[in-house]
Amino acid sequence: MNTVNLTKPSTWVTRFTPLIKSGGKVLDLASGNGRHSVYMKNLGFDVTAIDRDHSAFCQDYENIELLETDLENEKPWILEGYCFDGIVVTNYLFRPLFPHIINSLSESGVLIYETFCRGNEIFGKPKNPDYLLSSGELFSAFCKSLRVIAYEEGIFGKRTKSAKQRICAVNGVLPPIPPSSAEN
Repeated sequence: MNTVNLTKPSTWVTRFTPLIKSGGKVLDLASGNGRHSVYMKNLGFDVTAIDRDHSAFCQDYENIELLETDLENEKPWILEGYCFDGIVVTNYLFRPLFPHIINSLSESGVLIYETFCRGNEIFGKPKNPDYLLSSGELFSAFCKSLRVIAYEEGIFGKRTKSAKQRICAVNGVLPPIPPSSAEN
């Protein structure tokens, strides 16, 4: 069974966070326990964390705007008119939100997205194909509207493996690409 470390931020997120405008507004979409919200707040970002239930959110949420809503049943999009310099999504997939994510990015806003894909069934949850991306799906969903900086698809993790797709894309000009954690 695969389990995700829910205390420290994803290496994919930490690699591309420097591309987000310093002190900018960041959305942690489907924030879970808030590991990325707290990470971003500690770096000086203005953070909004949205999830259907914040009862699992860590204790360190001072100066983080918490929004509680069912993202899959909210009509209209609760963040209509909001604009973010960075949007972080990890381990969450609800395809109808893709256009809202794109429209909520500021000019030069950065999307950092990482979630499970087909092939993860052998490692653990999720196994339901509705919650697993098809091959190349994350890239296809964002490549026409945003400029892709990096995209990966494969099996990740040393001790705990999972099949994932991950993308970093910007709304505008491509900034210099940070080195991968493997190069550090």
